[in-house]
Amino acid sequence: MSESYAGKINRKLLKKRRIISAAAGREPADLVLKNATFVNVFSNELSRGDIAVAEGLIVGIGTYSGRNEVDMSGKIVLPGFLDAHIHLESALVSPREFVKAVLPHGTTTVITDPHEIANVMGTDGIEYMLQATEGLPVDVRFMLPSCVPATPLDESGAVLDYRSLDSFYDHPRVQGLAEMMNFVGIISGDDQPVEKIVAAQAHHKKIDGHAPDLAGNDLNAYIAAGVYSDHECHDLSDALAKLERGQFIMIREGTAARNLEALAPLLCPKYADRCMFCSDDKHPSDLLERGHIDYIVKRAIGLGADPILTVKVACHNAARYFLLNNRGAIAPGYLADFAVIDNFQDFRILEVYKEGRLMARNGVMEPFDAPVIEQYLADRARSTFHVDPLTAEDFTEHRPRGIIGMVNGEITTVDAGYSDRIDVEYDVLKIAVVERHKHTRHIGVGFLQGYGLKSGAVATSVSHDSHNIIVVGTSEAAMAAAANRVVELGGGIVVWDGGAPRAEVPLPIAGIMSDAPLVDVNRQLEDAKAAAYALGVNPGIDPFMTLSFMALPVIPSLRITTRGVFDVATQSYV
Repeated sequence: MSESYAGKINRKLLKKRRIISAAAGREPADLVLKNATFVNVFSNELSRGDIAVAEGLIVGIGTYSGRNEVDMSGKIVLPGFLDAHIHLESALVSPREFVKAVLPHGTTTVITDPHEIANVMGTDGIEYMLQATEGLPVDVRFMLPSCVPATPLDESGAVLDYRSLDSFYDHPRVQGLAEMMNFVGIISGDDQPVEKIVAAQAHHKKIDGHAPDLAGNDLNAYIAAGVYSDHECHDLSDALAKLERGQFIMIREGTAARNLEALAPLLCPKYADRCMFCSDDKHPSDLLERGHIDYIVKRAIGLGADPILTVKVACHNAARYFLLNNRGAIAPGYLADFAVIDNFQDFRILEVYKEGRLMARNGVMEPFDAPVIEQYLADRARSTFHVDPLTAEDFTEHRPRGIIGMVNGEITTVDAGYSDRIDVEYDVLKIAVVERHKHTRHIGVGFLQGYGLKSGAVATSVSHDSHNIIVVGTSEAAMAAAANRVVELGGGIVVWDGGAPRAEVPLPIAGIMSDAPLVDVNRQLEDAKAAAYALGVNPGIDPFMTLSFMALPVIPSLRITTRGVFDVATQSYV
């Protein structure tokens, strides 16, 4: 039987009285961090005192006694970190596994954009992620995906207009509208993107941006439309142009894009209040080997940024931006989310508390329950491939097609001319995208240079942003076999040669996430990379991450879609 309204009010009153009594010192706190040195984000200094916690909240700073007392002498207590923009799906594991990876690094809140799974499952994907993150010891907040599909050229699993998103704004963990990638549509006043901004504003929600190198009156129009932030600044001039016009700057340091070094000059008293940190995408090896927001903070300090100011950027600024007014600081009334470090130079996370509960010590997590996902959604997430068995003939094309020229270390490409055949000696491979959501049988074919593969094929269902199957190979038969194996797995990454898979990474959740532990997925992924490099893949590129971006028709100059090779600059097929 559900609790009555009067019952809820009475319970909250009892809790509030308990908080007040503990704060006043009339009764012991639940937890007291004794002799704490902590970062005060309001006075921008190190402060000292006992930190008292009751009912999951900080109730006082001063001299306190508690039922549980922990001596913090020789340590520094920080507010829990906040990632201002991430796609959880990029970690290739379930949200629960992601939390197990980042919480020991001091992250207690993340703002996720479920853009990837929404491109596969539509609103079911958003609902899946809401349920898969409910009650986790990292608070997962949501920005609703604004561009599904990313462009009209994509064939994704759904098309989400503002009506599709509207009901989600009432969810208590939805903060606003995620990165508005269609800045061209906003500047042109196109109906769909503008409708989404108007709807988000009607709900009094934040709207995040995505507009690399946008300048002048176009930038003015984009910001005037109501876009409040940007995480795509790759150089200081771009960031300052946006900051000066009122946008907040999310300094990104992730796996696919790393902008901290270029934007480190923003971490100064003049600009830092308009900045926050985000990772955008974090792959398994990155999470395991480097960490999360703690890595960004440590590196920023190493680049010369003031430690206290940097910590403030890592927690308080993002909390204020997203109107999460009870986190991001160590003060009465704030959530008792703490990251405890040894010192600012080594920046080792010793302990992590979530709402006053010790959740990690020296990298070892306390156990926690997995969220319950509605059976319909769980089944739906494992049934996202609608593709007939493929043959070599499906990839055969005798007329000349455009060659996408890869660039080492970049996801941009160049126009490398045309070809009508595979030529392994000259590193001209065949590339294709297979539509997998709606059984359209659409297959776009082209050529790729710079990948380096000498034998076999590589296929993956992680293919931004629509997550169709992208495959590259030295023969049409190998391409068909690798793509078929991806379908058999229910999604994943396959390295194929000699009539069999040389390595594979199953990703059965919507074809983009695994249900296995992060360490196991990372091992599978590293084994697959080794197999791909052994078959000749260029060591200057990531075999799968780089390939996954070849299908995103918003990055210059050539891309591959389900309809063929597309020139982003001329907006035409080649």
